[in-house]
Amino acid sequence: MGILLDDVVLIRPSEKHDEPSVITVNCPDKTGLGCDLCRVILFFGLNIVRGDVTTDGKWCYIVLWVTGNSSTRWGLLKQRLVEVCPSCYSAATLVYFRPEPQSSKPSDMFLLKFCCHDRRGLLHDVTSVLCELELLIEKVKVSTTPDGKVMDLFFIIDTRELMHTTKRQRDTCDHLKHVLGDAMISCEIEMIGAEVMLCSQASSLPSEIAKEPDLNENSPTTSSGAKDVSVTLDNSLSPSHTLVQIVCQDHKGLIYDIMRTLKDYNIQISYGRFNKKERRSCEIDLFIVQADGKKILDQSKQNVLSTRLRMELIHPLRVTVLSRGPDTELLVANPTELSGKGRPLVFYNITLALKLLDIGIFLAEIRRYLIGDQEWEVYRVMLDEGAGSSVPRNKIKDGVRKMLMGWA
Repeated sequence: MGILLDDVVLIRPSEKHDEPSVITVNCPDKTGLGCDLCRVILFFGLNIVRGDVTTDGKWCYIVLWVTGNSSTRWGLLKQRLVEVCPSCYSAATLVYFRPEPQSSKPSDMFLLKFCCHDRRGLLHDVTSVLCELELLIEKVKVSTTPDGKVMDLFFIIDTRELMHTTKRQRDTCDHLKHVLGDAMISCEIEMIGAEVMLCSQASSLPSEIAKEPDLNENSPTTSSGAKDVSVTLDNSLSPSHTLVQIVCQDHKGLIYDIMRTLKDYNIQISYGRFNKKERRSCEIDLFIVQADGKKILDQSKQNVLSTRLRMELIHPLRVTVLSRGPDTELLVANPTELSGKGRPLVFYNITLALKLLDIGIFLAEIRRYLIGDQEWEVYRVMLDEGAGSSVPRNKIKDGVRKMLMGWA
């Protein structure tokens, strides 16, 4: 079966501000394809408000309606979406698809070091530049010296795989210089080994982050959002598929969180439909099968999947603010994919929320920890609120959480 390369991904940008753009994907299927596509869409700052997925296990057809970013570079988005579809090779004017290789070379890691004079919102401006350049932030260490200078260490991966070139490094520093102006003192980029990303143990994490949240609807510690989440698995409506019905509140990356969970469990979607209703309410119907092509009949497996989905829908991220003596520390944690990929734009949204709250950042780092049997990315940010400008902890927590969830 062949298909023209330009037809693998089709994008129809909206003509009106209040209408969604439409993305159509027509390519061979693979387990986790929906997760990979949704991750790219989330990275571009778009929200999926409606979707239809159909596949026969070999070929799939996906239509997604998206909103959220008027400055989207649609041509680049199309290129990135095509890249996560199963790899292809050309034959005459047609493009034929073949399965991706089981293993691929790990991406090179680079260390971006720059020094500059501190100011409010500095870290968010830097993060915005890196996101615009399609640089993934894997780890960061930010420190402020007593004389008002900032030394930033960003451990980054270049999605364009060009950072080894002098031109790409120079362009990155030039973009930072353009945004920071005379505040920037120096900028250096060098390749480093991937061992710096080795996972740490969770023993040093506060219980507010490391402890599994209570999902019991009747528990006084459970968030109010738990009462708005319903996950039902039904084997009676299809002879060959398990139907997963989800009703929940919308949040930024909702479909990505669902697809990521199914990918981690090696579950394939044969047919799916999701739609955003009024007041952020969402309804999702998914007909799924296991890796062996059969429905999920084992009750224990159903319970595990249902519990995990509820966890991802109620607590896709964990946010807490703690007192460290005279200082205030913000912690944000999110699970990574089994492939090792982290959630897109988390640090971007954290720094944006703090910038809007007029809160400075004295120290920040991103590290990976094992919480239970799952790897998590944990963002630890020491806040510099300034003399006489203290912001209540609950306001900081709510502001950051709303930004991360897309409710700001």
